[in-house]
Amino acid sequence: MKTKFAFIALATLALAGCENQAGSGGGTRDQIRIVGSSTVFPFAKAVSENFVSSGNFKAPVLESTGTGAGMSLFCSGVGADTPDIENASRRMKVTEFELCQKNGVTDIVEINIGLDGIAVAQANNGPDMALTPEQLYKAIAAKPFGKENTAKKWSDVDPSLPSVPISVYGPPSTSGTRDSLTELIMEVGCQTDPATKALKDSNKEEFKAICHEIRTDSGYLDAGENDNLIVQKLKSNPNAIGIFGYSFLEENQDTVRGIALSGVQPTYDTIVSGEYPGARAMYVYLKKHHVGVIPGIQEFAAEFVTAGARDGYLAKSGLIAAPDSTRAAMADAVKSLPVLRKEELQ
Repeated sequence: MKTKFAFIALATLALAGCENQAGSGGGTRDQIRIVGSSTVFPFAKAVSENFVSSGNFKAPVLESTGTGAGMSLFCSGVGADTPDIENASRRMKVTEFELCQKNGVTDIVEINIGLDGIAVAQANNGPDMALTPEQLYKAIAAKPFGKENTAKKWSDVDPSLPSVPISVYGPPSTSGTRDSLTELIMEVGCQTDPATKALKDSNKEEFKAICHEIRTDSGYLDAGENDNLIVQKLKSNPNAIGIFGYSFLEENQDTVRGIALSGVQPTYDTIVSGEYPGARAMYVYLKKHHVGVIPGIQEFAAEFVTAGARDGYLAKSGLIAAPDSTRAAMADAVKSLPVLRKEELQ
């Protein structure tokens, strides 16, 4: 009997410790705090509105910080003064996972909410364009294949392209869209050069510098964490090109159109199939320490997964549903909250 009471006492103390940990630093909260991707932001906003309509929870505090900046906030520690959920337009990096672990965020739950694409777009009245990853890389890389970028016009990149100034509006370095751009498109273009491709094994740092660094002159213009601003820039400058999440292309087809990459247009079907080079998965990360202490975290994640079905309301905003098997696994994950392991990210 004493052993039984001792066990109950220890369990009670452990639960209290978790609650104190999640409630420390700024007191407790009765609403979810969410940070992260500007691409995921409109989806999270729609989910928040439906989540609140049930009448059981307060509206989440939702901030569009960019994936990278959001990860820094999410991984800063455990407690009411830190975010509960991180929206991400790419998967968590190993370095971010390690930062979380270092700061006591040891129990992270990863939920795949659906798919998106890195859309390359232009105004409907712009010059006809079709690009390859290699051409785009040569246009916006700081040092294409290790040499200073001197291209001023698209025709400098390839004589078959229009003789108009290279003017690309794209995401900042804190954005998950930027990470996906460099990894899914620029790196592919960079590796068309055999000597540069060989650096990936012999000198990873040099490879990353050559393949991932983007020019900082007028050829590439950082538009901040506001994809709608890029759409506005394209409307006012038909010769410009924009890079943003597919959902913003879907919402603005009356004024902008997609540019084919390697002959494939960014569409719902080409992204689902993986045929489009810029297809990517999107995620939300939950701080398991806060589940059951900050109300509504698990319920919000469940709403996100449900809304991300092909016939769900997020499809109208441009979210592309993950395969049925993935969605079923995510529905189970929301219930069981499996902790993410470092090996899964490597």
